[in-house]
Amino acid sequence: MVSEAPPFWWTKADWRARALWPFSWIYGRVAGLRMDRARRASVPVPIICIGNFTVGGAGKTPTAIALARAVKAKGLKPGFLSRGYGGSLDVTTIVEPEHHRARDVGDEPLLLAREALTVVCRRRVDGARRLVAEGVDIIIMDDGFQSARLTFDFALLVIDSRRGIGNGFLVPSGPVRAPISNQLRHATALLKIGDGVEADALIRRAARAGKQIYEAEVVRLDDGSLNGVKVLAWAGIADPEKFYRTVRETGAVIEETRSFPDHHHFSGDEISELLDRAAALGCVLVTTSKDMVRLEPGHGRAAELAAASRVIEIDVSFDDPSAPAKIVATALSAARARKLREAERK
Repeated sequence: MVSEAPPFWWTKADWRARALWPFSWIYGRVAGLRMDRARRASVPVPIICIGNFTVGGAGKTPTAIALARAVKAKGLKPGFLSRGYGGSLDVTTIVEPEHHRARDVGDEPLLLAREALTVVCRRRVDGARRLVAEGVDIIIMDDGFQSARLTFDFALLVIDSRRGIGNGFLVPSGPVRAPISNQLRHATALLKIGDGVEADALIRRAARAGKQIYEAEVVRLDDGSLNGVKVLAWAGIADPEKFYRTVRETGAVIEETRSFPDHHHFSGDEISELLDRAAALGCVLVTTSKDMVRLEPGHGRAAELAAASRVIEIDVSFDDPSAPAKIVATALSAARARKLREAERK
């Protein structure tokens, strides 16, 4: 697996994790204090934050989309707030999929913008205020849980049931972003995605702390046309192996895989190598929607790769179909209570 996270983060703690522990202790101390003591800004609309305990993907983006659909089902206008990781713009920007590229605003915001109004901003408070000015009824943050910049009305931490929290160590010894106790204190609920067992110990700990536990599965949105087809699967995401499992579930036969770092922008040589290798193997190219948006709008061989690659779309399906609506309703109620408290203090 190739990603920004060292592979040893996702295996049993070894000498490398222990050698870095003093740095992790300092990092964890700072991260925990920031979460507990930072002054958080408040905005007039509810904020739902979708976060995770660790560095790397756990299904935040499809979860955010599922909640936006629940907001719209209530007749309300959702708005997404993202830092725009992987993009170059450092000003508050409304994402326009027909105008912006992943190099500008990041890949995940381009996916979110297909669903609802999306703002990217390095300063999340400014981004939230822009969404309020645009008339949204509820803000859904894709990540930003540990940054402690905004007051959340509902914080949903997503955890992958197969990866869990890796070796359990804090950055840089492991993938955990802040001490688990601090993160649980600020979480409203946890969402376990998948049927693995690596997250079970943390789920039990959260349940004992009185946190609501939701469960969901990643489901494929494919038509079965890849069944028996030889493919070259390529992905530049935090956990490429998760995507390759999804490819196999379609019935496709994976001849080779190519993994790249998360949010990777592909070079001309890499694009040519993918196309030439697939042709040599007689394979169909398959990838993720997140990788595809990094090729668009493409020119030359990038456009050729985009045209030649099949995207396997995914969605998050909650075990309790009413769960997204319940989360939205809880956030709306919490926001009303928060605004009453703020009015009483004035």
